[in-house]
Amino acid sequence: RGRMWAYTVGFTVLPHVGGFLGWFINRKEIPVWYEKLKKPSWCPSRRVFPVAWTVLYTGMGYASYLVWNDLGGCSSKALIPLGLYGAQLALNWAWPPFFFGAKNMKMALIDILCLDGLAIGTMCSWYRINKVATLLMVPYLGWLAMATCLTIRIWKDNPEEKPGKSE
Repeated sequence: RGRMWAYTVGFTVLPHVGGFLGWFINRKEIPVWYEKLKKPSWCPSRRVFPVAWTVLYTGMGYASYLVWNDLGGCSSKALIPLGLYGAQLALNWAWPPFFFGAKNMKMALIDILCLDGLAIGTMCSWYRINKVATLLMVPYLGWLAMATCLTIRIWKDNPEEKPGKSE
């Protein structure tokens, strides 16, 4: 019982690890490449993203702890609910390298569409286990909806250059 705080902190911090690495690896591309892209008027300011992701990662990390705890840790019952969570988290972490690193908006779009499905699947699998955990994922799903629309608009409004064509 005394070590439960360590599990709480570990689960809560875990999503931040990949988020921080994604930012750290791609941080130089953001002011150089991203700022030059055509973006819709409703695109959030660059300053909003780190604040939003800090709140969202904290909520989803704590939610995963609640589900893990309610299922008695790493049991066979936890395989699907936490497996879906892990899969969506991996796709979440993969988006920045696709978008900023490879500048491959099509792969980033495929990634985020799959991520949306896995996030919804995660929430559906969590609903009977812990409703608070499911509710903690709602802001994340809302942000993903906006991020998906933004990815679609940026992909459509910024056609990728074909190899061999120069201006």
